Amino acid sequence: MSIRISSEVYTEVSPTHEVNEDFVLVGQDFVIVLDGATPVAGLETGCIHDVPWLVRHLGLRLAEGITAPGDAGLATILERAIEQVCEAHADTCDLDDPNSPSSTVALLRVRSGSADYLTLADSFVVFRMDDGSIRQITDDRLDHLDDYSVAAFGAARNTHEGFWVASTVPEAARHAVTGSIDLGSTPVREAAVLTDGAATLVERHGWTWEQLLDLLDRGPEELVRRTREVDEVATTGFHGKRHDDATAVLCRLTGSV
Repeated sequence: MSIRISSEVYTEVSPTHEVNEDFVLVGQDFVIVLDGATPVAGLETGCIHDVPWLVRHLGLRLAEGITAPGDAGLATILERAIEQVCEAHADTCDLDDPNSPSSTVALLRVRSGSADYLTLADSFVVFRMDDGSIRQITDDRLDHLDDYSVAAFGAARNTHEGFWVASTVPEAARHAVTGSIDLGSTPVREAAVLTDGAATLVERHGWTWEQLLDLLDRGPEELVRRTREVDEVATTGFHGKRHDDATAVLCRLTGSV
């Protein structure tokens, strides 16, 4: 019998946004979660498309790649998906603009007795193993910038000195955090795939990943509801916006290797 993913999904727009710029798509053996970067008001991006357009097109190209025959790695699938999205608007938009719409990426896939994962920028894949231990996967390069001004942020994006994100540079996929867990030797009890808006209890408010996963076991919607409550009343821990779109996927692996 093969391993399959049983998923519970919840996504919610930020109280301060009109449109949800997250994207989530799940199948029996994969999870795709994207978190589009909200543009600064009035900032020229060189693109006629908005962030929801980007995450929708990128997410669908990723789904095509993950479900295609073959054994391509997740970074290769992401690189091709970014290339395809670039091809879709190269004739109408300036793909050299450093402020082009962009997105984080978090992927989970099970196949051949393994769980493959990828994160690019600040979204998360978190595993709780059968022995209760936690394995948290993220790309934390955004946390180590010296300057978060609009100009410096744009200059640092998709550079070796800064951080990498899914936008108009396919090479970014090669810098994603990737890996694989052998489910035969290291059984996984459950996994979470989260945008940063659904991870602030850990990232900002001092919770442990074990506490967050315990709450997630009550359902992704309950996790987001509680996160909103804590974000609203907290007086510390904010280096940027207080609220964000939030997407949480609870994954339970069923079947056997």
